[in-house]
Amino acid sequence: MFVPRKTLEKRLQRMLAEDVGQGDITTATIIPANSTVEAEVMAKEAGVAAGIEEARILLESLGLEVEALIVDGEGIRPKQTLMRVSGDTRTILSAERTVLNILSRMSGIATTTARLVGRLRKAGLKTKLACTRKTAPGLLYFDKKAVLIGGGETHRLHLDDMILIKDNHIALVGNIETAIKKARQDASFSKKIEVEATKPEDVLIAARAGADIVMLDNFSPKQVEMAIKLLKKVGLIGKVLLEASGGITEQNILDYAPKVDIVSMGELTDSAHALDISLEVVKAKTK
Repeated sequence: MFVPRKTLEKRLQRMLAEDVGQGDITTATIIPANSTVEAEVMAKEAGVAAGIEEARILLESLGLEVEALIVDGEGIRPKQTLMRVSGDTRTILSAERTVLNILSRMSGIATTTARLVGRLRKAGLKTKLACTRKTAPGLLYFDKKAVLIGGGETHRLHLDDMILIKDNHIALVGNIETAIKKARQDASFSKKIEVEATKPEDVLIAARAGADIVMLDNFSPKQVEMAIKLLKKVGLIGKVLLEASGGITEQNILDYAPKVDIVSMGELTDSAHALDISLEVVKAKTK
């Protein structure tokens, strides 16, 4: 995922501005205006690094010197120094929490994703692991990028990426066939069509109507098998991608993954454990 640096700087500085408010009164009342400091960003637990680029860009945009000692996607050891930062003390302290929030959340998402992808590969599966649109408001880019860094798939980044016909769309249009037909007529040839199915019979209907992908929404493993049997019976197995979604967890992922092409999980982004990362001052001086 690439965003021009200036665009990314603006996003990051909006995050910082939200936290700073009208000013960091604690730092302003305690720390001399003419002091500088050297600090280290350190991991307190193992995981996969993500957000290093974003943290560096934000800190550099504030006039600070940054030395990144690790790149996104690398493994992290407990007590490992991830980057060194030097410059104006007040600026570093005011930006500390925003920087750590970015690093902790993104690294946590990347770590969870990498662990689950590792389980799939260890089981000898090529099934793709995707996140959903259950991201924190304002953090879609960062959450999705963290999944990508962890070896997962971003699924849709935005509503304009792909046509995803869900239950409410079908209810309003009338049926799956009509929804797919209208999508084919009105959408660009470049857009894939995915249909959400709530029962095995819907999977067959969607495949016959020309869907590129069928989402098996909240299916049990047994229902997934029933849907596959229906597709095999009419020679459509392998003609449409199957995505299992809803109710899939780290505990049951291997009950679904061998049967489908894609497994999507909201918990990659909506409830990921934030990695414990801190910033510690190592040297301070007054001009």
